[in-house]
Amino acid sequence: MANLNIRVDDTLKKQAEAVFSELGISLSAATTMFLKQVVRYNGIPFELRADPFFSAENQARLMISKERMEKTGGTVHEMIEVGDND
Repeated sequence: MANLNIRVDDTLKKQAEAVFSELGISLSAATTMFLKQVVRYNGIPFELRADPFFSAENQARLMISKERMEKTGGTVHEMIEVGDND
């Protein structure tokens, strides 16, 4: 049997252990379950999503809005406070 050493925040570990305790399993058992699901799904067994704010499309839109505001004498702060729909 292999050992797996990982570093996690102390608070996160304690919170996870509390949840697993309520479920009647150990952190080790939960980790094994997770790894078995990774193998079964051939990937992460849950959806991973990035914050859409940081998407290339949204960043491009923000830059266009910023440039439009600067051309009309506005400031970035005004752009943040007043949206396109106002």
